[in-house]
Amino acid sequence: MSFIEKNLTSPGVVVVAGRSIKRYHVRAEGVALEPAVEEAAYACLPQLLADVDETPPAAFTVLHRSSNAAYLNVYSWVWDNVIEYHNVAAGIPFLGCPDEDPTNFVPVRKPWIGCVWELPPLEHERSSWVRHLLKPEIPDLAGYLADLFPAGPIGS
Repeated sequence: MSFIEKNLTSPGVVVVAGRSIKRYHVRAEGVALEPAVEEAAYACLPQLLADVDETPPAAFTVLHRSSNAAYLNVYSWVWDNVIEYHNVAAGIPFLGCPDEDPTNFVPVRKPWIGCVWELPPLEHERSSWVRHLLKPEIPDLAGYLADLFPAGPIGS
């Protein structure tokens, strides 16, 4: 198996179910993230987000479009410094998908948190949360939401 870089972009922040969500998109070179896949993935967000508690209501997602499937990882900040994780996949029967349709998202039952192309934003988001919300005397949610992992090649 050979390793190839993939591309990461961030289409910005959206608010869903009372949470501000930083979004990341990962895709293989030459693979488009079709609007129908993006729409179907983000339609799953309300049921994948953690309930809002006293923690500043923020989350981040990684939507990964591979050559044959799509995955949406959702990481919600809860309990001040904890990430609650949920994900869905489409088009990959190995993960319990009923077919190979990249818009037919279903919950993933494996206890996996992401692949090598999906994990780099996780490290960035952890550091950003500490830097903007845990260290300052006055938490800076706006600063956290503006602090995005840089776009470009990802995975190595």
